[in-house]
Amino acid sequence: MKWSRYIIHADLNHCYAQIEEMKEPWLRNIPMAVGGDEEKRHGIILAKNDLARKYGIKTAETLRDAYRKCPDLYIVNPHYADYVYYTEQVKDIYREYTDKVESFGLDEAWIDISASTSLFDDPIELARKIQMRVYEEVGLTASMGISYNKIFAKLGSDMDKHRGFTVISPDNYRSMIYGLPVEDLLYVGKATKIRLNRLGIYTIGDLAEYPPALLKRTLGKNGAMIAMFARGYDTSDVKYTGHKRDVKSISNGVTAVRDLTTVDDVRMVFWVLAEAVASRCKDSDLVGDVICIGLRDSKLHCFSRQKKIEEATDLAATIFDAAMNLFARCVPISAGCLAISFRSVTIAISGLRKRADYIEYDLFDETSEKLKERDLEIAIDKIRDKYGHDKACRLVTKLDGELTDFDPKEDHQIHPESWF
Repeated sequence: MKWSRYIIHADLNHCYAQIEEMKEPWLRNIPMAVGGDEEKRHGIILAKNDLARKYGIKTAETLRDAYRKCPDLYIVNPHYADYVYYTEQVKDIYREYTDKVESFGLDEAWIDISASTSLFDDPIELARKIQMRVYEEVGLTASMGISYNKIFAKLGSDMDKHRGFTVISPDNYRSMIYGLPVEDLLYVGKATKIRLNRLGIYTIGDLAEYPPALLKRTLGKNGAMIAMFARGYDTSDVKYTGHKRDVKSISNGVTAVRDLTTVDDVRMVFWVLAEAVASRCKDSDLVGDVICIGLRDSKLHCFSRQKKIEEATDLAATIFDAAMNLFARCVPISAGCLAISFRSVTIAISGLRKRADYIEYDLFDETSEKLKERDLEIAIDKIRDKYGHDKACRLVTKLDGELTDFDPKEDHQIHPESWF
């Protein structure tokens, strides 16, 4: 049976850890993980090798928890430039066969080879060839799923994380996936899983058989959508190489070297984050009018608050003021001390649009002063780009140099993009 489309989802196995092993082969013989700086409290597991996996070490858990499971665990600090370099080499191989290669983070991509079937007799064998070339030419292993839609292709690559190769066809998908836990389906997260379980939905098969109208009533339009996904109804296209989704928000956050216990602590860290968010807005010629703060306390409880400001902005001072206003409204403060101490904080801006389409120049309002402020911030960014982030700092951030010794713009990581 000929399929309507042939879509591969390729996932480099434990990507960061595998690249470190490729650079230093002796790391393959010990339990190893790529993680942040524990002393600076960026201490989470980003990737782990197979030997570390055997100890039950999981991505995103703290280094402290990982060491409890494996005291001899060897931690490698991340080298993001290397990860970008090698994953682009891999994607260059994909692009030799099609102009439809859609990245899903650094280590994953959908590859639509439907149009390539006129040049290659067997699309399944073509997928195997691509997988082999990645290993032989770059030295990295990848798991691949091939199916007739993106959702099932992704599910296939997830089914075997050790250089797996899984084919999910219109004929076999029920037997292949209906017995899998419902949370294995893309975009069924923890909260959605709980709500589905309450409805008696535990497997992908249960989800496929549940009336979509009832799901929509309970979970909204996304409920109906995931039910369609479970049945194989996904017609979304693989985006062309170079396609860029519209940016929905820009954010930067940090896990502080110590808990934030005073307003001054928050003020210092918020300035560094606000400047990074504002600088990234300017880099993209974007302004936004919704400011959001995310807070995680010392007990790892998380919450967020947001507000819409009067005018869209890309100015650090405006973003900072809005963030501090939000913070003061949601956190009890007494004599400059916080009732709750915080481990990590984030500032985000959304409601984005192109600056050139939004800014209206009016000589009788504050625009001229804002333009001067913007020019000053651009000049500071240029100094930092040329000489380093620490070469131009606001005095308020120097009250505790250890607390503000980070560059959120430079450290900003690349994560998978949202599906919707």
